[in-house]
Amino acid sequence: MTYELPALPYSLKSLEPFISEKTLFFHHTKHHATYVNNYNKLINNTVYANKALETVIKETANGNSNLFNNSAQAWNHTFFWNCLKQNGGGKPTGELQLKIESDFGSFEKFIEIFKTTATEQFGNGWVWLVLDKGLLKVTKTTNSDTPLAHNQAALFTVDLWEHAYYLDYQNRRLDFVSTILENLINWDFVTRNLTTNSN
Repeated sequence: MTYELPALPYSLKSLEPFISEKTLFFHHTKHHATYVNNYNKLINNTVYANKALETVIKETANGNSNLFNNSAQAWNHTFFWNCLKQNGGGKPTGELQLKIESDFGSFEKFIEIFKTTATEQFGNGWVWLVLDKGLLKVTKTTNSDTPLAHNQAALFTVDLWEHAYYLDYQNRRLDFVSTILENLINWDFVTRNLTTNSN
């Protein structure tokens, strides 16, 4: 099925001063849009033309093909936008808080592991909070790879490609990740993902 570039769930200026309007504009309308456009061209007149994006990702995950790369990046970016919100950050509550404390030992330990994993990702990629066989885990993927390809449920992610942060943070990737955790993470979205995938 044709996949349309989704609108951002907030205005281009909503995430300032943590993510600039310029970064968000280029990231969404250039990078994300390119993946979406490439995906639609690649599925045209193929067996994938009438399949959902998630299905295409799973069916092409075993090969590092252009179709997998563009479908996964289209999905990853849409997911990433929803992980952020104006006046986000802080700590989760309720079921998510208890699950994080149970699986990581404490919220502070989760934050430490998340930051370390992001720092250890060499080159382009993503750092994720996933639900894997009932347990919360922090993972990292290279380039376009995604938890969907590994039978994991994505709950939260931060884009580690340089185009996500270089205009605002230059080479300070850890500062970018820390800023999202402290000021932008959308815990309501993360909680919904946990609830949906726990049932």
